[in-house]
Amino acid sequence: MTNPLRSEVISLYKQLVYLGREYPAGYHNHFRPKLKAAFMKKKDLTNEDDIRKSIAFGEYIIKGNKILF
Repeated sequence: MTNPLRSEVISLYKQLVYLGREYPAGYHNHFRPKLKAAFMKKKDLTNEDDIRKSIAFGEYIIKGNKILF
């Protein structure tokens, strides 16, 4: 992963962790393990386009979450 994309991924993870603190099903028991599993599943991506698609999907999730809360 190139450095600019790495910082984008880390920033996305931090934003999702921050939003997940208010998740109704619980942060420690539900949201955080699922978030970590989702990021670990994508950790081996090397194609820049695939990484950008994953980042765009994460940003879509953030926008949807902000609308709900």
